[in-house]
Amino acid sequence: MKIALLSDIHANRQAFDACLAHARAQGAQQIALLGDLVGYGAAPRYVVQQAMALAAEGAHLVGGNHDAMAVRPPVAGERGAGSVVVQSADWTHGQLSAEERAFLAALPLTVEVGSVLLVHASADAPERWRYVDNPVVAADCLHAALQRPGIHHVFCGHVHRQMLYYRGSGHGLMRFVPTPGVAVPVPPHRPWVATVGSVGQPRDGDPRAMYALLDTAAWRLTFERVPYDHAGAAAAIRATGALSEFFAQRLEVGQ
Repeated sequence: MKIALLSDIHANRQAFDACLAHARAQGAQQIALLGDLVGYGAAPRYVVQQAMALAAEGAHLVGGNHDAMAVRPPVAGERGAGSVVVQSADWTHGQLSAEERAFLAALPLTVEVGSVLLVHASADAPERWRYVDNPVVAADCLHAALQRPGIHHVFCGHVHRQMLYYRGSGHGLMRFVPTPGVAVPVPPHRPWVATVGSVGQPRDGDPRAMYALLDTAAWRLTFERVPYDHAGAAAAIRATGALSEFFAQRLEVGQ
C-alpha cells in the first residue's frame, strides 16, 4: 500500500490541493494528515472541510498545536497572547463553524497504522509539542514509540523540514537528509523516525510544498516536493486584511 503523509498544511488551500493531486498521481491509496491543518494561512474552512471529507473516506488524522489553538486561542495573561501567531489563531477560530472546531478538538494526538505511529510532534510527550529536529529528540521519540506493541516506525510533522533518523551500528540515531523524489529503502526490521515536512509553510528556503509517500509493499519512502501557486496563497493571506504580512512573505521565499 502507498500512504501519502501530509503535515502542517496551515490553511494553505493551494498547497494542499497540489499535494493531494500529486499523491494521487503517484498511486497513493491512503492519506494521513499529521496535524496543523490550520494556522497562518487564509483558507482554514476549506482545509478543515477537506480533512473532514478525507476522514469520512478512511484517512488517518492526528491533531497539532495550531489546531488546538484554533479551538481555544490563548487569552490575555497566557503564554503567547498578543503575538501574531495567536492573532492568527483568533482569526481562524472565528472563521470556523462550531462543527469544524469540534472536529479539530476531537483529533487524537497519536494514531497507529500497522507498525507505524503517526504523531504531530514527539511521541514521548505528544501534548508538549516537542520538535523532533535533532538525533537526541528523535531517539526519545522512537524509544517512546517502541514501547507500543508492534510499533517500529514513527512519522512526525511540526518541524517543517524533511528528515529521516535511523538506528545504525551505534547506540544513537543517524540523521539522513533525503533527496526529493528519490526513494529511500526503509527496511521494516530497522526502527526509524521521519519528519515529513510542511505542505503549507516550508522553511528550508524552497517554496515548494512537502509531503512523503510510504510504499509498505516495497518498504520505500519518498520525500516529495511539489510546486504550487505560492504567490496566490500569499495574496490570499494579504486579502484577509487580518493575518500578518510575515506569513505571506514566508510562503514567497519558503522560509
